[in-house]
Amino acid sequence: MNARTAMEAAMGDELAGKVAVVTGAATGIGRAIAERFVREGARVVVADVDRERAESLVAALGSRALFKHTDVASPEQIHDLVGFAVDRFGGLDVMVNNAGVSGALYGRFLDDDFADFTRVMAVNVLGVMVGTQLAARYMADHGGGSIINITSIGGLIAGPGVMTYRASKAGVMFVSKSVAIELAEHDVRVNCIAPGNIPTQLLASSLGGDAAEKTAQAIRASMAANRPLARDGTPEDVAEAALYLAGDRSRYVTGTTLPIDGGSTAGSPRRRRSS
Repeated sequence: MNARTAMEAAMGDELAGKVAVVTGAATGIGRAIAERFVREGARVVVADVDRERAESLVAALGSRALFKHTDVASPEQIHDLVGFAVDRFGGLDVMVNNAGVSGALYGRFLDDDFADFTRVMAVNVLGVMVGTQLAARYMADHGGGSIINITSIGGLIAGPGVMTYRASKAGVMFVSKSVAIELAEHDVRVNCIAPGNIPTQLLASSLGGDAAEKTAQAIRASMAANRPLARDGTPEDVAEAALYLAGDRSRYVTGTTLPIDGGSTAGSPRRRRSS
């Protein structure tokens, strides 16, 4: 049984008939969400700047997926993305604003030169706000929908390092909650997912240098030691949360942030019992 046959055999119908856009869908959390949505019957537009990986994903997903090259820092490209989904799939029911970048990690805030501030805010905040607005404009005139914005526990819990990234993710949560109030009258729901300690390439990208992955592993190990659940999270765990927020099971849920973090935002365990 090949990968596509196995995927088709495991398909459900929770999102049958729905059209979704997932930004930053070529890798990591976005990829897992796109895959999960397709398995549940949705048609999905895979949006990313990484053409090669995105096209490979679409080829694996089959006719229910299409690729649209999109840099979410450009409002014009997001406008084209929403139009593409409507034109090619006939509508838009779910918008997942997942694309994001991390800033450089400095040892001290006093050393941060803010060289990446504009880019981080353009992708992580402006991209989410414009994606939310343009999706909501369509949804408000077509019976409502679900908008899911991917933030981070880095915007929920204070800590050292990547201050611009933390600020951007905190901003996403507050904007999403505020927009949810305004859009409720149109039956457009807006919620956030805050992943924590999910192994992706985002952390390593903030480090740079030959030892980036090794340093990232050390940081993840430190985070894991302060996480109540012993097991590591996966992109698929985040995709399950996105599925819940995208479908009818969450029809009375809006303006909330759902941490997918093994309990990290609840508090640190006093001790880890040996198995």
